[in-house]
Amino acid sequence: MTSKTTLNAKNLAALGADRLADLMLDITKGNAGAKRRLRLELAGEAGSGDVAREIRKRLTTIARSQSFIDWQGRNAFAADLDMQRRAIVSQVGPIDPAAAFELIWRFVALSNGVYERCDDSTGRVQSVFHAACDDLMDLAEAAKPDPLGLADQLLEALTDDDYGHYPVLISGLAPILGSEGLQRLKGGITASEFDLSDNYTLRMALEQIADVEGDVDAYIDQQSDLARKAPQVAAEIARRLLEAGRVEEAWEAINAPDEKDRGWIPYDWEVTRISVMRAMGQPEVARDFMWTCFARSLNADHLRAWLSGLPDFEDVEAESRALEHALGFESFTTALHFLMTWPAIEQAAVLITNRAAEIDGNHYELLGPVSDALEDRHPLAATLLKRGLIDFALQNSRVKRYRHAARHLRECKNLAARVDDFAQFDTHEAYLDGLKQSHGKKTSFWGAVA
Repeated sequence: MTSKTTLNAKNLAALGADRLADLMLDITKGNAGAKRRLRLELAGEAGSGDVAREIRKRLTTIARSQSFIDWQGRNAFAADLDMQRRAIVSQVGPIDPAAAFELIWRFVALSNGVYERCDDSTGRVQSVFHAACDDLMDLAEAAKPDPLGLADQLLEALTDDDYGHYPVLISGLAPILGSEGLQRLKGGITASEFDLSDNYTLRMALEQIADVEGDVDAYIDQQSDLARKAPQVAAEIARRLLEAGRVEEAWEAINAPDEKDRGWIPYDWEVTRISVMRAMGQPEVARDFMWTCFARSLNADHLRAWLSGLPDFEDVEAESRALEHALGFESFTTALHFLMTWPAIEQAAVLITNRAAEIDGNHYELLGPVSDALEDRHPLAATLLKRGLIDFALQNSRVKRYRHAARHLRECKNLAARVDDFAQFDTHEAYLDGLKQSHGKKTSFWGAVA
C-alpha cells in the first residue's frame, strides 16, 4: 500500500486546493521560471488570448535583454524557452492557429540575439530553436497564411539569419507557399542588395527552392567552380543528377574533385560514386571500388556491400582477406575499432599483441570497453590495453585519470593469474616494478592503488 507521504497526484490532491495554493506560492518564491509557469497556467484557464499575451510579454523581454547567459544559467534559460514554445503549441495552437503561428515566428526570430549572448556549448538552447522550427511548419499548415505574405516574411527573415534556421524551413513550407510564393521568394532573393556569392544563407535558400522545384540546374548554379571540386558538394550534385536520370553528367560531377586534393574522402561521396557506377551498368567496377573504399577507411558498410555481391562460399575467403588487411592497417586505433565492431574478437587480440607499441592510452573511450570485453578469452590483450591506459595517465600526469589508472592496475593484477604466457611482455610484477621506478613519486596515484 502506498504511503500517504508519497509524492503523487492523489496525495497532493488530498491536501485541498487552498493548502496547495499556499504551498505553490511559497515554493515559487525567488523562482522566476516557476512563477512564469504558474502565470501561463492561470492564463490558460482564462483562455488562449490571455496565454498569448503572457507569451508575447515574455518574448519581448527576452528580445530586449542584453545580459549574458553563462553555463550556470543556460539550462534554466533553455527550460524557460522551451516552456514558452510548448505553451504556444499546446495552449494557443489548438484554439487559435493564426495567433500561434505569429508567436512561433517571433520565437524563432529570437535566435540570433539569444545565441550572441548565450554560452550554448552543449547545444541545449539550439535544440529548443530547432524544435520551434518544426513547430513553425506544423502551425503554418494549420494557420494557412497568405502565400505571398509568407514569402515576404521569409525573405525578410533570411536577410537577417546568421545561423541558418530559415532556409531549412522552405521545403516544409513549400506546399503553403505554392508556385507563386516560391517564385516571389526566389525573385526577392535574386533582386536583393546582398552579394549571393558571399551570403551562405541566401544561397542555401535558393538551393532549397531548386530542390522543391526539382530544378537540378538551378541547384548546380549555386555552387562555385571551386565548391564543385569539393567531394561533399560533388556528391550532392551527382546524386541530384542521378535522380534526374542524367547519368553521364552525374559521372562527370562525382569525378570533379582532384584525386590529389581530395584529402579526407566523405562516405557520401564514395556511396554516390558507387551508385553512379551501377547506374552506368558497371556492377563489377562498383564492387572493385567498394573494396578500394574499405581498404582505405575500414568502413564496415563498404565491406558488407562488397561481400554481399559475392557468390556463396567465396565470401568467407573474402572476409578473411579483409580481416588480414585490417591487421596491417595504418591506424591501430581504427583497426581495433573495426575488428571489435565487425566483430572479429580473435583478430582484435592478435592486433593488440602484434602492435602493442602503438597503443594510444588517450583513447580511453575505446580502450576501456575493449579491454573489459577481452578479459575472459584474451587476458593478455586486455592487460596490454589497460597498461596503455595506465602509462598514458602517468606519463602525461593526467591526475584526474589516476583513480581509473589505479583501478586498471588492480585489474591487471587479477588478470595476471590467467595469462599462460606473457611472451615478450613484462610480467605483472616486472611491469609494477617499472611503474614504481618511473612514477614512484606520484603519491596521489599510489594512494589510489592501495
